[in-house]
Amino acid sequence: MLLSGRLPRHVGIIMDGNGRWAELRGLPRIEGHRRGVERSKEVIEVSGELGLKVLTLYAFSVENWQRPSSEVMTLMKLLEFYLKNELDSLMKKDIVFRTIGDIWRLPEQIQSLIREAEEKTSSNRGMTFVTALSYGGRNEILGAVKKLIYAGVNPEELTEEIFNSYLDTAGLPAPDLIIRTSGEMRISNFLLWQAAYSELYFTDTLWPDFTRDEFLLAIQDYQRRERRFGAISVRADAP
Repeated sequence: MLLSGRLPRHVGIIMDGNGRWAELRGLPRIEGHRRGVERSKEVIEVSGELGLKVLTLYAFSVENWQRPSSEVMTLMKLLEFYLKNELDSLMKKDIVFRTIGDIWRLPEQIQSLIREAEEKTSSNRGMTFVTALSYGGRNEILGAVKKLIYAGVNPEELTEEIFNSYLDTAGLPAPDLIIRTSGEMRISNFLLWQAAYSELYFTDTLWPDFTRDEFLLAIQDYQRRERRFGAISVRADAP
């Protein structure tokens, strides 16, 4: 499937449905997470091929810490495995790796791997791949407010641009399109500030079944939309 027309600069994805996918097949929940990781790799690849500027995947929310400890531990092992084994691939594809969220809450070994991946890919020129880990939009906004206070920013001088510079996503464009899989129709604390004008795309497909073609269909749906920024109306496929 080939795409024409204007592409979103930044796509964010809430990858939901790994556990349900496994349960429907009588498999352990972890098998759903493993399949989800493989699907993530496919979407990263096609995003780079399309020429997207930024892809953000919601991998682990602050609420996910409340899951059973055995499941959290397994998710951490999967994350560690990915970071150890995919760095060379990110380098070959010229992808910049970046994380957002309360990274300090992750195991020290994973924090070290994240720092290594971010440092080694920082000079790459291709797509920026952002992983939201131990992330929550409300936490991010509160954190930005605290940073502003500590920095002594004068409230009278505060603008949206200044506030943006104190968010985890500083320097990145706001998401043009946010996709959520699994049939849930909410954004679940994901990029709350940044998503003010994002187009939202919901699908019943569980994340492990969200194929390359389904991703392209979501992009095509975005291209057909007429985007509105306050009083401004712009077609997504306008030249």
